[in-house]
Amino acid sequence: MKNCLLVFLAFFFFEIRGQKVAIPEPKLSDKTWDALWIAPPLKDLTSYGVYHFRKTFELALKPASFVINISADNRYRLFVNGKSVCSGPAKGDLHHWQYETIDIADFLEAGKNLIAVQVWNFSENRAWAQITHQTGLVVQANSHTESLINTNESWKVVENLSYSPVATIAHITGPGDQVFAQRYPWGWQEVTYDDTSWMQAKKSEDAVPATLGHGVRRLVPRTIPFMEEKLQRITSIRRWEGLPNVDEVFIKGNGSLEITPWKNVVILLDQHVLTTAFPELIISGGKGAKISLYYSEALVDKNTGEKGNRNELENKIMESKTDHDVYLLDGGAKRVFRPLTYRTFRYVEMRIENHQELLSINDFYSNFTAYPFRENAFFKSSDTTLTEVWNTGWRTARLCAYETYMDCPYYEQLQYVGDTRIQALISMYVSGDDRLIKNAITQFHQSIFDEGLTKSRYPDHRGQVIPPFSLFWIGMIHDYWMHRDDAEFVKTFLPEIKKVLDWHEKQIDNKRNMLGPMKFWNFVDWPKEWPWKGYDEVSGISAGTLEGGSSVLTLQYIAALMSTSELYTAFNLKTEAKRLTALAQRLRDGTIKNCWDANKNLLADSPEKKEFSQHANLLAVLTDAVAKKDQRSLMNRVVSDTSLIQCTLYYRFYLNKALTKAGLGERYVEYLSPWKDMIKMGLTTFAERPEPARSDCHAWSASPNYDLLATVCGITPGSPNFKTIKIEPHLGTLDWVEGEMPHPLGKIKVSLRKSVHGLTGEVTLPNGVDGSFTFNGKKLLLKGGRVQKIEIGN
Repeated sequence: MKNCLLVFLAFFFFEIRGQKVAIPEPKLSDKTWDALWIAPPLKDLTSYGVYHFRKTFELALKPASFVINISADNRYRLFVNGKSVCSGPAKGDLHHWQYETIDIADFLEAGKNLIAVQVWNFSENRAWAQITHQTGLVVQANSHTESLINTNESWKVVENLSYSPVATIAHITGPGDQVFAQRYPWGWQEVTYDDTSWMQAKKSEDAVPATLGHGVRRLVPRTIPFMEEKLQRITSIRRWEGLPNVDEVFIKGNGSLEITPWKNVVILLDQHVLTTAFPELIISGGKGAKISLYYSEALVDKNTGEKGNRNELENKIMESKTDHDVYLLDGGAKRVFRPLTYRTFRYVEMRIENHQELLSINDFYSNFTAYPFRENAFFKSSDTTLTEVWNTGWRTARLCAYETYMDCPYYEQLQYVGDTRIQALISMYVSGDDRLIKNAITQFHQSIFDEGLTKSRYPDHRGQVIPPFSLFWIGMIHDYWMHRDDAEFVKTFLPEIKKVLDWHEKQIDNKRNMLGPMKFWNFVDWPKEWPWKGYDEVSGISAGTLEGGSSVLTLQYIAALMSTSELYTAFNLKTEAKRLTALAQRLRDGTIKNCWDANKNLLADSPEKKEFSQHANLLAVLTDAVAKKDQRSLMNRVVSDTSLIQCTLYYRFYLNKALTKAGLGERYVEYLSPWKDMIKMGLTTFAERPEPARSDCHAWSASPNYDLLATVCGITPGSPNFKTIKIEPHLGTLDWVEGEMPHPLGKIKVSLRKSVHGLTGEVTLPNGVDGSFTFNGKKLLLKGGRVQKIEIGN
């Protein structure tokens, strides 16, 4: 490629086509930048504000390369000569404040040029995931020949007074926008715009790379690609009020919808699937009119507040407290209104109050946006409903990934360890792209505080601690180690893994040889017996958590000890590995001694033996607290005894792991009814929990996209780093399956069919990667690089 600009464009275009490319390599990490953080003068830089920065400069010739590094606080959108280039920065914290490196040469011309940047600070209204210091912009050229654009007091700035925040759902994801168009500096990003009345920017602080170890914000290069943006059209208009008829031409881009003066109009638009996108509304005329756009995952029954079938509209309304934007029109032609941050919606309700003159809605569409994962895997089977499960799960996973993984796109938009572990496996199996996984592991590492635990979610300016999630962070690193040959990366985290384990070791009750009373929020799952009670510490927790002796928490700790012992052994820390193995066994013995109920043949959640859950018993299988010979019968009881506290959609991921470990993987397909039921209810993504669901799109519920490949097709690592491949399929009630997934060295392909005589089919492994195929206790050796026939009798 002739220059780095093409690398950036590759993210925007080629990445859509599945190619994997890199951001230009920053060259400025070892010295203080010449550029300054700049800000508007005479402003409180910690308050809400939307600002426009401009820098004009002359070039004798159109350059072949012009690489800049850019960041802002809170967020920015970059324009060069009127064209939108990128937005950022990728989320981080003050000690790891990310900047983007971009070659803008193809946007430049000989003669006068303009770099224009929109920067906004949502202040106290900012999203929980947004960490901030103060309003600021920094732009640094990658070479001295381009340094004329470095941010300093030669830049100009103005506050855009047309913006004010609109309250949304507790500001978890940030405010909506209210835009008073008459105050908007239309055309501000164009070279020809007259900025003579604008103020000179002021220096707010020095720009300091993290390698120098000082400064409030320590700059680090972005390690993930730019987000995908792709035009999508609203599918249909479902209902309207205030007009005799509404022509759909304006949502198809083929004409305008005319709203006469003194009309109040309500139009309900349906995307038909949940999406994350930047809505763009193009308006002409309508001076003095007010247009409000309300966004929701689903409509609710006007009497009960329940969502019900997501496709049905009868007696359904848009919740009054839902996210929305407000545009107050100035009467200009072809005004484009786009929110500062993306919105999550299936339904959009457009409310129009037009009081003075004719208003034309020229167009309404959106630009889908998400992390640029590509679907490089597939699953097919004799049960066509599983195709819907696969597609719905992948849409769920995609909408829950942006600059970080997210639990959900509509509500918190926070990267939780519990969700992220499952998302990471889905990413590796379906996409093969591991950049967001490495980013997540690293950010949780950056969240570790003095006590030695990770935060439960990060980045997060509020702070929350769930000790079991610190243990799942260890599991996530172990998962990555099993699937990727990246020793130096994994080794980086061993000291902090030790801190997490050491914190838990200090909580051991040595009389019981179990974990004692546990502080912070020791969340496990959301069954009805452990409900949300309005505050963290007592919500979603099992018996024994507060008073000590929780078998669930102790077994989760044992699982982390087992994973770490394997990592220590791999990195030649054998003495410490042996100590952790012994500690795990002591805790196993203590848990069984205190919590096993011989009458029920089940493990209780605490020594009081008043509460029994699927969670405790499946963990007893996963950690070998129960002897291998007894695991199958225990798991049969776990899935048949309805008196047990049941796993919800989140913990079904671990339930399935235990079933498969106990030799009951053949039953997986029959346990997919909750996911099929959601699809029947009109959901186009998988919800946080069974009905009544709060969030209609929750990452931890997308686990079937991993399990259909890992359990049904049976594709898992046969050894660390995916150096070998193990295939042990579990077709259950299916007659045939086909699956394909990416491996770092190529594709893994499986095509299998049951017959009265056994199992037949084909398997293909990547070149240089061998493996094994196991079915009905029979094992075949597989060689990489060729199609191999499978024939195994009953």
